[in-house]
Formats: sequence, C-alpha cells, structure tokens
Amino acid sequence: MPLVLILNGPNLNLLGKRQPEIYGRETLADVERDCAALGQDLGLQTRLLQSNHEGQIVDWIHEARETAQGIVINPGALTHTSVAILDALHAFEGPVIEVHISNVHKRESFRHHSYVSLRADGIIVGCGTQGYQLALRRLATLLTA
Repeated sequence: MPLVLILNGPNLNLLGKRQPEIYGRETLADVERDCAALGQDLGLQTRLLQSNHEGQIVDWIHEARETAQGIVINPGALTHTSVAILDALHAFEGPVIEVHISNVHKRESFRHHSYVSLRADGIIVGCGTQGYQLALRRLATLLTA
C-alpha cells in the first residue's frame, strides 16, 4: 500500500484543547484514528507525525523522498514563515496536499499568505479536521491517476 505522511506543525499537539472555538474539540489522536481507517478503505497506509520544530518537519519531508508516495501537511504557523519547508517540499516528487483546520482567509491578514501553497497540489481550508480526510481522498485519486 502506498504510504502517505500526514505532517503537522507547531501547536497541533494541543488540538482539541487550544482554542476549540476555532479548531474544534477533536484531538490529533482522533485525526490519526480517522485517517488510518479511511486510508485503509482507500488502499493507503498513513503515518501521522507532529512536531513543534521546523527542522524536524524538514527532516521528515526529506525522509519521505525515499519512503512515502504522498504528503498531507498542516504546517500550522510555519505555513506563513517557512521557506525551509517549501524548499523541502520542492525536493519531494509525490503529490502534496496542504490542510488548514480553520479558514485562514477569515483570520488575521498575515495568515492569508502560505509558502506551502506554492508547492501544494491542492489546498483544503476551513473544513475542520475533516479536511485531513478530504486530503486523503484527493491523494488517493492523484496516486492512482
């Protein structure tokens, strides 16, 4: 089964606890469980990772070049600042789907710019944690095309 990495950036370890009025009450463990179940239905193996450290995320993207066929990424606040993550994603040859739980376009203006979007094959915003499942469905389509 093709491997899809689901990468999460800073503060997403607090999902369900931090600002639930914006991000909802589901936890990252809930996201991981739901993605694993859907992944199996779609014929994908999923591996969810989270780090509060930019370099760790870059390292995982580098490793994905040898191990994964696709990436779902929610870089959190690094979306708006990390050229390093963008450069790492440019070195990854498989499809990349960018996910944001909240609608970043309804929030502060600095959140309207995404470096990751310059590489993403699709972007899902404002669909809550269901956005991860939508991203997996799109990746499954891209990987079988």
